[in-house]
Amino acid sequence: MSYLDPRAGRASGDDTGVPAPYSYGAPEVAVPTWHADEPAAPAAETTTPEPAVSDESNPDESNSPDKGQRRGRRRASGKPKGSRAGRNLPAAIAVGVSLILVVLASLLVYPKAFLAVIAAAAGVGVWEMVQALKKSGADAPLIPLLGGTVLMIGLAWFDGPDALLLGLAVTLLASVIWRIADGAAAFKRDFTASVLTAIYVPFLLSFAVLLVLSGPDQHTHSWRVLCTLFAVVLSDTGGYAAGVFLGKHKMAPSISPGKTWEGFAGSISASAIGSALLLYFLLDIPAYWGLLFGAVISIVAVIGDLAESMLKRDLGVKDMSNLLPGHGGVMDRLDSILFAVPTAYVLFALIAAN
Repeated sequence: MSYLDPRAGRASGDDTGVPAPYSYGAPEVAVPTWHADEPAAPAAETTTPEPAVSDESNPDESNSPDKGQRRGRRRASGKPKGSRAGRNLPAAIAVGVSLILVVLASLLVYPKAFLAVIAAAAGVGVWEMVQALKKSGADAPLIPLLGGTVLMIGLAWFDGPDALLLGLAVTLLASVIWRIADGAAAFKRDFTASVLTAIYVPFLLSFAVLLVLSGPDQHTHSWRVLCTLFAVVLSDTGGYAAGVFLGKHKMAPSISPGKTWEGFAGSISASAIGSALLLYFLLDIPAYWGLLFGAVISIVAVIGDLAESMLKRDLGVKDMSNLLPGHGGVMDRLDSILFAVPTAYVLFALIAAN
């Protein structure tokens, strides 16, 4: 998902009352205007309902002018109202812009700081995963996973992909030993959760570090990471626009009801065209390679988005956490990027070889 996506922080289609990326014909959640002498339509209200209303006990009251007057007084009192996106849009934009500036500064001003940015994002992502997986009854060991996160990212930075695999193996071994001390039952219950967390977050995100190191010089490796992130943003933006105006055919209704095939086509088109321009002007890579790069990144970004949507549906959570105002958790921002960075690493290696 894009940092400035109007629905950032919400899994696509999880809330069918809010227009999702790739959505078409979703019920519009307009911000109502109330008057003291008019009853308001309950379905259009986006503010948090007050508890203990008397509508159920007195059906006639639901259509009474008094109810409209009460709602009008609530709005006049300055009580915050919801936005069409169902979140605090100014806060979401401010947080999104701040995250983008941190990444840009770490790459373009002091590239070694990018290592700390990746480590911090992966560490928070691991914590969010561990907390979310507890809802399924699994209790992945947090301390060995956090230690393994730092180890994997550090080994990737100093010694490349082979060392990254070694770091993953050490992390899984430490998690097994940590849980064996609690007995065989705990080991069987938590081993899958530990493997999922270790691979899904720090291992995949460590490819962003490898992507930095894969460039022939500082200028090139910084732009490789930024081109990958821009390709994901273009994919999200193109999918949202195409889905709103053209989307008709549902893509994965059981996982993300808001996505359509028309929106998916918009994602691929926007990412492919934008990447062709970015790679040509920033990295001097032929346009046909840029088209391929953008299309593939868009596909894996959508797969990553769907994967986290499915995980959150299975766990029964809306967001991985509430750390980022208007966005949810760090994992809600990384869902598409996690699959995109290892794919970009392979694609740039393929482009360099040809």
